[in-house]
Order: sequence, then C-alpha cells, then structure tokens
Amino acid sequence: MTVGFIGGSGIYEALPLNDTREETVETPYGEPSAPVTVGEFGDTGVKVAFLPRHGPKHEKSPTHLPYRANIYALKELGVERILASNAVGSLREDLPPQTLVVPDGIFDRTKHRQSTFFGDGVVVHMPITEPYCPHMVEHLHESAGEATDAETEKGGTYVCIEGPQYSTRAESEFYRAQGWDVVGMTAVPEAKLAREAEMCYATVAGVTDYDVWKEDSEVTLAEVLENAAENETAIKETVEHAIRTLPDERDCDCGHALEGTVNTPAEAIDAEVRERVDPLVGQYLDG
Repeated sequence: MTVGFIGGSGIYEALPLNDTREETVETPYGEPSAPVTVGEFGDTGVKVAFLPRHGPKHEKSPTHLPYRANIYALKELGVERILASNAVGSLREDLPPQTLVVPDGIFDRTKHRQSTFFGDGVVVHMPITEPYCPHMVEHLHESAGEATDAETEKGGTYVCIEGPQYSTRAESEFYRAQGWDVVGMTAVPEAKLAREAEMCYATVAGVTDYDVWKEDSEVTLAEVLENAAENETAIKETVEHAIRTLPDERDCDCGHALEGTVNTPAEAIDAEVRERVDPLVGQYLDG
C-alpha cells in the first residue's frame, strides 16, 4: 500500500524513509508543489509518498498552491490514503497553541481557488457531507493520543479562509459565533479534491495561535512559526504511528465516492477531456 503525506507549514522534509527516490510527476493541472519523495517506511512494507504543500522552501502561498496537481500526482503514484498536516489558529479558549486537532468538518470561505477536477467537458456532482474520511479521523486521533504527550482534540470544524492575510477581528469573532473551532488557509480545496480522487483524507492540525479574537491577542508570523516548530515533532510522531498501525484495507466509502456522480453522458465527453479525467473517473465511463 502507498500512503501520501502532505506536510503543511513547518514540515518540509519527509519522514524517515528507506530507499528514497524523487518522482517528478507531470499532470494536466500543472506541476505539483515539489517533486514527490517516495520511500519505504521502516520495516512496515508501507510505501510513503511525501509532498511539502508549500514547496521545499515555503515559496507558494495558500491561494496559489497547485492543489489539483498535488492530488493528481499522488493519485498517479498509487496513493489511496492521504495524511496531511496544517497550521491553524484556535477559535476556542480551551484549544491553546501546541494543541493537536483532528477536525471532521470544513466551512469554505475561500474565493479564488479551483475546487474540482471536473466541470470543463465533464460535470460531476459529488456529495461531500463528511469532507474528512471518518475512519481516518478516528485513526489519526488515536495515533496522536498514543504517540505524543500533546493535548489532542477529535472533531470540530476547520473554517478555511483565503489568506494570505490573517483574519480581521470582526471575521474572527464571526467564526467564533458560528461555533467553529479552528481557522486555517489550506484545507480547501485539498480535502475536496482528495475525495474526488477517491482517496481517504484526514489531517492533524497543530494550533499555533488564538487568531485575533482573544483580548490582547494579535496573531503574528513570528508566533505562528515558533509554535509550528514546537508542533512539528508531535505531528510527525502522530503521522508515523498512524502509518505504522494503519489497517491494510480501507473500511469506508471513499474508494467509490464518484459512483453515480457523473452527470455528463460518456459519449458526450471528447477524447481530450476523457484522457485528462480517466485516472479519476474512467472506471465509471466504461460501463
């Protein structure tokens, strides 16, 4: 089995892997954030494909990340399950910096991103009621509790903003009033695209700040980077434990998420479009 690991802010290097190689994957959606590092994880027999979301030197902003290319590249490399990490701000007093959160919900506040592989020549309407694979959420949370000393939280809503600016105070207070839990910039469209690629997807989010809702709190890059560095070890320990104990088989519906979702008749899809989407939806166009 091949597991993908997408490293967020503060995580730019792969886990300890054996026999590593770099894969440069060409996609119809452009170049991924970086070449994908592929290697064997210890003696588990699990192959890991690592991709630093923002590039190896954090040169890509949340708005301009090649989300579609990243997910497509991992799909082409045989990845079926993706573990990700994010740096987030807390919208709750009881989720202080250096807490690990494994969210199970998303609210999309982005404005300028392509959130689907489809729509140009083939229309797909896919349910995404649960944007994170519930089985992977459970597994990641258990792994965080067993592998680290960090405070951990299972579930909650990640509100994804456009960035690259942080929230205004009015926005931050609005998010809190909705009962949302953490705020970040990169869950969308990554989670949506992973579901369209029929991959299991879950993230461990490291809290770096209190956003700007808290009295005397004014989030700064220096604070975010300092706490992201503190969270790095716990996040990697969580992901390593999750990979080491990952069940061989998937016990969820992610692997056939596109079944019954294609709204364009197969005969109406031209050859160029068919070639582009075939790795994603081809099996549902052949019947």
